[in-house]
Amino acid sequence: MPQPTTILIADDHPLFRGALRQALGSIMPEASVIEASGLDEVMAAMARERDLDLILLDLTMPGVQGFSGLMYLRAQHPDVPVVIVSATEEALVIRRALDFGAAGFIPKSLDAEHIGTAVNAVLAGETWTPPDVDLSTLEDKETGELVRRLARLTPQQVRVLMMLSEGLLNKQIAYELGVSEATVKAHVSAILQKLGVDSRTQAVIAAARIGTTPRPSPAAVE
Repeated sequence: MPQPTTILIADDHPLFRGALRQALGSIMPEASVIEASGLDEVMAAMARERDLDLILLDLTMPGVQGFSGLMYLRAQHPDVPVVIVSATEEALVIRRALDFGAAGFIPKSLDAEHIGTAVNAVLAGETWTPPDVDLSTLEDKETGELVRRLARLTPQQVRVLMMLSEGLLNKQIAYELGVSEATVKAHVSAILQKLGVDSRTQAVIAAARIGTTPRPSPAAVE
């Protein structure tokens, strides 16, 4: 017997998760649907579910701001497609999501039929975006280069950058990740090198420019 399709809904709004689960149930009644309200729950679910087929990821929830969650999941689990499900329908946001490795982008305003079309397309190996949104506009050269640099960060480096943006000190990051301060310092050095910046503050500001991390914190200083 073939294994049922397993889909993870990652969103911190219970009502929306319920609505999306209902929509998936109406179009894919055989699918197994898992819910998570934050990045930690997503990671725990992925540790349990070895045959996850698709992640439907909100851009803002605990542990995630902007594209940081997408970056982390794509780096950590490159074989699992991630589709952004968001209230925004801006072409620039959709374009950046694709640049960071999203397999699709579903506006929360879509009805169940179109959600089904999008999900089935991604499960078939395609990339799905709203057909009425023009994605031909390219990023400016500087921003495009920054996107490429950020996309080269490892999963742990993405997490460190997220914590830097929250103003955490090296020792606090080390405690949260269960590693030594020396390891954190090595990650920070690698982040600075990959982003082509000279300080932690510059790294946070650069990432925040394109919405990959929470807003820069005054505490995130050298």
